[in-house]
Amino acid sequence: MWQEIKNIYHLGIAILANLFYGFPSRKLRVVGVTGTDGKTTTTSLIYRILNTAGLNASMVTSVGAVIDGKKYDVGFHVTTPSPFAVQRFIKKAVDSGSKFLVLETTSHALDQYRVFGTRFEIGVLTNVTHEHLDYHKTYENYVKTKAKLLKMSKIAIVNKDDESYALLNSKFRIQNSKLRTYGMREDADINPQAFPFKTNLIGEFNKYNILAAISVCKALGIPEDAIRKGIENFVAPFGREEIIYNKDFTVMIDFAHTPNAFDQILKSVRPMVKGKLIHVFGSAGLRDISKRPIMGKISSQYSDVIILTSEDPRSEKISKIMNDIFSGIQNSKFKIQNLLRIEDRQKAIETAIKMAKKGDFVIMTGKSHEKSMNYGHGEVPWDEFASAKDALKKRYEKN
Repeated sequence: MWQEIKNIYHLGIAILANLFYGFPSRKLRVVGVTGTDGKTTTTSLIYRILNTAGLNASMVTSVGAVIDGKKYDVGFHVTTPSPFAVQRFIKKAVDSGSKFLVLETTSHALDQYRVFGTRFEIGVLTNVTHEHLDYHKTYENYVKTKAKLLKMSKIAIVNKDDESYALLNSKFRIQNSKLRTYGMREDADINPQAFPFKTNLIGEFNKYNILAAISVCKALGIPEDAIRKGIENFVAPFGREEIIYNKDFTVMIDFAHTPNAFDQILKSVRPMVKGKLIHVFGSAGLRDISKRPIMGKISSQYSDVIILTSEDPRSEKISKIMNDIFSGIQNSKFKIQNLLRIEDRQKAIETAIKMAKKGDFVIMTGKSHEKSMNYGHGEVPWDEFASAKDALKKRYEKN
């Protein structure tokens, strides 16, 4: 009830923002990308292909906004900015001469009317997996919220292989006339057989992101050679499957913070590991608690060493969050002696890098590009990349 009242307030702000900036989305073609995982990569892929085709495009993602080639910060822990910020970015895109804007759009943004008034030509749904159930309560409600983007778009593009497809196709009744699908199976409109491509990205999950981007660009009328060229030259966004060290052992930073993202990234890197896979992670405080044991279980299926640590605990006790994660590990075949609990994330990363031997693979997930940490008293500076590089420096200084 209280959230509904807040949403009415957000709606009023969104209306004011559109009026203030003159409904700028009406002056360019907007693509909205939503989903639990893959939003940033898919948004960035579409943006890259449009630019490869010689088109003036802009984008807004959780990593930041790029308007006419100029980068802008979107704020701490933000994927879709506030209504005024969204409309301001769209207006900047229009003023810069952009003809296209690709906008990463969260379920919270859709539910809270942050993108209200934005005219979407295409809405894309990458997937709907276990996340944000503290807010949406049920999976069905979560899908229903994501479906709002599809309903407000002229063309709806969805993952036919995803669990959400059955609900979208039946309960929420997305019009078949505007529905287009992608997936690995031949009955999807866009699939690897119908549209073969080459990519440097790892993992099956990225094949889905690519198929989503292909679907969008085909719908926009982009030539196939430009689509393939854009995909082939695409580099993953900052903080996604990013290898920062690759000599005697490997260090990767990734934003994975959901059960599905854990499964996808760990499954993808496991075959690359010659020694031990060392996983450093935590889970956000005051957020979806139910996902914690699932994340622990998934990590224990792939990892040889697990180091539990802080990840925006907010006002929750870090030990409580760790216990929640551990509850999914304790009944697995994982060797408990290979589990460490280090609340200080800097020390956790230093421990992981210090213990790494030749052929080992250290992966830190959850923080990635984010520039702050929340311990319940506001945001404090945090830089995952600087932390890892400092840990590497300390390792080799001592040796």
